[in-house]
Amino acid sequence: MIEAAIVALRWLQYGAAVVLLGTPLFLLYGFGRGHGAADPVGARRMLVAAALAVALLSLAGLVAQTAVMAGSLDEALKPASLGFMIEGTALGKAYVARGAAALIALALLLLVPFGRALWAVTALGGLVAVASFAWTGHGASTEGPAGPIHLGADIVHAVAAALWLGALVAFALLLARPRDLPPIHRALHDFAGVGTFAVSLLVVTGLINSGFLVGPDRLGALFTSLYGQLLLLKLALFAAMVAVAARNRYRLTPAFGTALETGGDAAPSIAQLRGSVLLETVLGAAVLLVVALMGTLPPPASM
Repeated sequence: MIEAAIVALRWLQYGAAVVLLGTPLFLLYGFGRGHGAADPVGARRMLVAAALAVALLSLAGLVAQTAVMAGSLDEALKPASLGFMIEGTALGKAYVARGAAALIALALLLLVPFGRALWAVTALGGLVAVASFAWTGHGASTEGPAGPIHLGADIVHAVAAALWLGALVAFALLLARPRDLPPIHRALHDFAGVGTFAVSLLVVTGLINSGFLVGPDRLGALFTSLYGQLLLLKLALFAAMVAVAARNRYRLTPAFGTALETGGDAAPSIAQLRGSVLLETVLGAAVLLVVALMGTLPPPASM
């Protein structure tokens, strides 16, 4: 029961941390300094919710992980058990760093006027939250000279995923109640390069991580181990996301632009884009769930 709760908590933390990093980054590169709206996609409430979720879920995750180590939830709630987890383990320190970064971002989101400076600081808090998962994941388990390479690749992999998925959440907000259509089209068009960059980083770092966690001599374990099967499922979901993103970039966004240029009805294009972005977001959430499950399993290279 506790193990299932840990997976659920990791999944929800992933999702909230992705929003806390990827959405303000989208605001920074997707909207220029001259944009008239302080909150062009209506993201402030969502970012407040994401920061609060990361903080609360980090606390819950810390208690759940302590319960696993201590043997029961009652033991986990004792100050001595929590103190040992925080002071004596890298996992506990990561939970504290993640929660603290989220609380600082939350305070700023509530107190500071919404604008580019706040987006940058919020993204920095999201960066700490996202990177902290790599500090306590498989990427931190590699010892020796190759350890920093594996950990670095894992961090970049997580950040690239947040760059992509956080932008999807922002697009979902833009398309839910579209007002000024030309800025929406520009944001969709300009994201093409950022999205390609994120996908490239995911592919390269994914190959590096797989080399460490699976290894060329254990490829058969992809089909015989639960970790390997989940990795194959993750790759299938990732391929589906790339296919949907390619349709958005090469078909739906140009059709939207043509409707704007010719003065035609852009409503059908908006509706198609809204459904496509929703599908891509759901696939992304499924990928994060698979990653949360994989984080609790031993990779083939460690067997």
